Amino acid sequence: MNKTIVLLLLLTIGFISCKNSEKEINRVEIAKQYFKVLDNSDYSKISDWFADSLKTIEGEHKNTYSKSEYLEILKWDSVFEPNYEILEIEQKDGIVKAKISKMDKRIFFLQEKPFITNQIIRFQKDKIISIETDYVNFDYPTWDSNKTQLLSWIDEHHPELNGFIFDQTKSGGMKYLKAIELYNKEK
Repeated sequence: MNKTIVLLLLLTIGFISCKNSEKEINRVEIAKQYFKVLDNSDYSKISDWFADSLKTIEGEHKNTYSKSEYLEILKWDSVFEPNYEILEIEQKDGIVKAKISKMDKRIFFLQEKPFITNQIIRFQKDKIISIETDYVNFDYPTWDSNKTQLLSWIDEHHPELNGFIFDQTKSGGMKYLKAIELYNKEK
C-alpha cells in the first residue's frame, strides 16, 4: 500500500513538474528573437529555435523545410534588406500570434508598401514547428502588374537574368535585386 502511494505521489509530482515547465517557456520571447534575427539578417542562432523541420503555410501553399533548407530561404530574403516590425504579439494556449509589418527592396518594388501579415507560430516545447502567414494587405493587382512589367523588361533587355523569380537561393536573390536595379535605372 505504501509503495503504491509513494509511486502515485512521484508520478503526480513528475506530471505537475512537466506541465509547469511547459508553461514556463516564454514563447513570445522566442518569437520576438526570431523576428529580430530576421530583421538583422543574422542567422547564427536561428537553428536553436526550430525543430528538425519547419512547416510554413501561406494561404494554400504548404511547405516543410529542414533547418538547412529554411536557412537558404532566409539567406535569399536577406538580399533584399528586410525590415520586420512587430505590431502586435501575444501568446495564447501555447501558440504565439503576431501581427508583422515587413518591408524590403523587393516588396517596395512589387507592392509599393509594406506587407502586413498575421502570423501564427506553433511550438513543440521550446522549438518552433510551424509558421502560418496570412497576408492582411496583399495588393495583388499592383504586385502582378509590377512583376509582369519587370519580367517582360528583363526578358527583352537582360535575358541572362531570366529565371531569377523562381530561384530562392542567395544567388537567385542577388539576380532578382539586380533585375530590379537595372529596371529602375531604365524607367
